[in-house]
Amino acid sequence: MKADRSHLPQVGPDPSFTFPTIVRHTLSNGLDVRTLEHHSVPLVTFVMQIEGGSGADVAGYEGLAAITADMVDEGTGALSAIDVSEALARIGAEYDVDVGSDATVFTLSTLARFAERGSSVLADLLTRPSLREEDFDRVRQLRLDRLRQIKDLPPAVAERAFLRLLYGTHPYGHLSIGNDASLRGMGLGDVTTFHARTCRPSHSALVVAGAMSHERLVRLAEDAFGHWTNGDARSDPAPVAAADIEPAPTQPCMAVVAREGAAQSELRIGHLSARRDTPDYAALVVMNAILGGQFVSRVNLKLREEKGYTYGARTGFDWRRGLAPFSLQASVHTAATADAVRDSVNELEAIRGSRPPSDTEMSLAKASLTRGYPRNFETAHQVARSVAQLVLYGLPDSYFENFVPRVNAVTATDVTAAARKYIDPARLTTLIVGDYAAIGESLNALGLGEVEVLGPS
Repeated sequence: MKADRSHLPQVGPDPSFTFPTIVRHTLSNGLDVRTLEHHSVPLVTFVMQIEGGSGADVAGYEGLAAITADMVDEGTGALSAIDVSEALARIGAEYDVDVGSDATVFTLSTLARFAERGSSVLADLLTRPSLREEDFDRVRQLRLDRLRQIKDLPPAVAERAFLRLLYGTHPYGHLSIGNDASLRGMGLGDVTTFHARTCRPSHSALVVAGAMSHERLVRLAEDAFGHWTNGDARSDPAPVAAADIEPAPTQPCMAVVAREGAAQSELRIGHLSARRDTPDYAALVVMNAILGGQFVSRVNLKLREEKGYTYGARTGFDWRRGLAPFSLQASVHTAATADAVRDSVNELEAIRGSRPPSDTEMSLAKASLTRGYPRNFETAHQVARSVAQLVLYGLPDSYFENFVPRVNAVTATDVTAAARKYIDPARLTTLIVGDYAAIGESLNALGLGEVEVLGPS
């Protein structure tokens, strides 16, 4: 049958999928374990999620959580970092660590026939890392070198300054890498103490997913981590950053990190908005897709396609357990900076009611969120990391199967109501990394607050 190319094919229903059954276990030492059977390929993934993350850094020790996480695979017992790397290579294992605002996540994937060896290596690294002085000095120097590099990257400069403006001295207000002064001021003893405070079973959750039965998966967890103890009961665990966040400022704020002669301005426009566990999450992600979460979103079409200010503009939530930022991000040519800020603020205002979402916008936004959704759960690695997110944010086990129906149930009225509740143009923080001499006068005319010129961070 010849294809009819005179019109687009009809869109079918959203693909359905069934998320693997999550079985919960608690080891005798208090470790929370979740197991999932995933038999498509003979692999097993272990995800150990430890509460704290960069949000557990205390003032003056910014970057401590991240450097501690980096030290974990530098050796265990008599094994050096090279020995650990070779042990992982012998079983074809992939190891990764990610330091977020609320947790540090260690992930190891390997063939099912090597799962016992893989879990043993991960347990040794986490529960008895070598933490040698020479390794610490080398890892710290690598981080100091990276800090010098990112000072020349406008997006990184903007991100650091924006977080500081939004959160102030709160632990969420810095990048996980920390800063030069804090890294130089900390020692191996600080890492050892931080590891003891955070790396304990009562403070952690383990997700094991792979081509085995639940019984075998939990047995792997028990054999590898059953000996793990909570250490000195008198030692307080690391603080949880989400527990306390100061109220957001009620007045707009505009700041510039001056870069003389910059051909482009790096923009961040937003404010603290919502928590990840908000009941309005579905409406918010649809709203964001319409506003700046896809190529055909409003801000991208305005700033890129219509005005030609930028190669791309987007919006998004940087989700946390605590109050998270909503922000618009773009890099625009210097001469268009003020106009781009004005147009961006107008779009943020319009979606709150003066220009509600059209039927076409709603359809495209929902399709962008639902059509490819099952692809997020194709591998054991994806499944395990996803379940770790459920643990982190306290979401129900049925969350992923209910996501598509909940998104499809969102109405244009819901989007407008969510925008009014969570986006407030009257208290926006606008941060620009650019040539202040060229843009300063035009920024003052925007009426978004008196411009503050920030020094280097």
